[in-house]
Amino acid sequence: MSILSYFRKSEPSAPFAGDDEARMRLYRKLRLQSFIAGTVGYSLYYVCRTSLNVVKQPILESGALDASQLGLIGSALLFAYAIGKFVNGFLADHSNIKRFMAAGLCVSAVANLLVGLLGLANGGGMVGNMTLFVVFAVMWGLNGWAQSMGAPPAIIALSRWYPLSIRGTFYGFFSASHNLGEFLSFLFVGAVVGICGWQWGFVGSSLAGVIGVVIIVCLLHDTPESKGLPPIGVLTGEETAEESHHHASTSELQRSAIRNPLVWVLALSSAFMYVSRYAINGWGVLFLQEAKGYSLAAATQVISVNALLGILGTVFSGWLSDRLFHGRRNVLASGFGVLNTLALALFLYSGNGMFVNLLSMVFFGMAIGVLICFLGGLMAIDIVPREATGAALGIVGMASYVGAGLQDIISGWLIDSGKEVVDGVTRYDFSTAAVFWIAASALSFILALFVARRSRR
Repeated sequence: MSILSYFRKSEPSAPFAGDDEARMRLYRKLRLQSFIAGTVGYSLYYVCRTSLNVVKQPILESGALDASQLGLIGSALLFAYAIGKFVNGFLADHSNIKRFMAAGLCVSAVANLLVGLLGLANGGGMVGNMTLFVVFAVMWGLNGWAQSMGAPPAIIALSRWYPLSIRGTFYGFFSASHNLGEFLSFLFVGAVVGICGWQWGFVGSSLAGVIGVVIIVCLLHDTPESKGLPPIGVLTGEETAEESHHHASTSELQRSAIRNPLVWVLALSSAFMYVSRYAINGWGVLFLQEAKGYSLAAATQVISVNALLGILGTVFSGWLSDRLFHGRRNVLASGFGVLNTLALALFLYSGNGMFVNLLSMVFFGMAIGVLICFLGGLMAIDIVPREATGAALGIVGMASYVGAGLQDIISGWLIDSGKEVVDGVTRYDFSTAAVFWIAASALSFILALFVARRSRR
């Protein structure tokens, strides 16, 4: 069997032999399993992606790398992820999503393990700074490409298994996997780093990836047809069997998604939102340590609240937009865009009190959770056919992570350019970076308003 045939979309199986009631029981069971596998599996993808964000300060303290090098390493993942999101989004539309998603997480787990082992070798004096930097950047770029194989198959599973009437609700639940993964990363990886050192944080995230692979292989299913069921539109009464055979080809529908201007405006809005999102996830712990004097444990706890509260934002955003706003996602996206900007400003310009910083992360997490759900994908896949779901996600994902990657480079440079050494202690200035982060958040909100006006017409 060639590698292409191994990853190709499953062929239809023999029709299910049971009656209608038994068929619907099987359908509901398989779609729930696929939802669980996609959500939990992608949250463990996130642990393998965000491990670097937790260990930046210990790496800086050890002298193994400086802030500019960490910024370049972080951008290697994000740029590879951006390109991979575009390519793998298109490929995933044609693929067996179980095998596709499991393969990406395998590669990501291996990359984390190799980085951890490389860090141990560096601590033992076996490799120097430049070797550590170059190999780390290459492994993190490889990790970025592997990470881009996670979201498209997980979201395509929702498109293949859930009808339009409840897709927003379950997309909202799925989007909580981002926040769950970040929360697990800050707490689990942060605890491992605090006990064993930064190198073991990568080893721990690798173990989380292995668990995710097992869950995906056991519970994720490719298509209803591969289990002997009709296409989802026929199964749920959205279309007749005759209509389901008159769709354009997947490639033609993907090309129509590329030509859709609203998809590109959403992509740009999402890109600016991702600047603010990754500014906090990537540099928030270091900011609290340097600008507000927090310990590593306290800083990770504050930032983890952002990830945890984001779960509420994503879960309820999908449900509210389906039930109360009848699919008009732009109304909620506009309101939470304003909240995102205000919460970011509160975090950056408030004092060092624990309460005010926790409060800012509560609001920021809820806002980002909603915006990830809507700007990061749902509003785009709502306006393209099911067969082009991966293509729409690829366009939005590519723009989003180009923005996130540029953020890491620019933020690292701005933070490094403002550092001072006083009595042998290095201090980092975040004032210029803070203006950059807030401006990006405001631009995202403005573009979201523009999309809302176009959507209403």
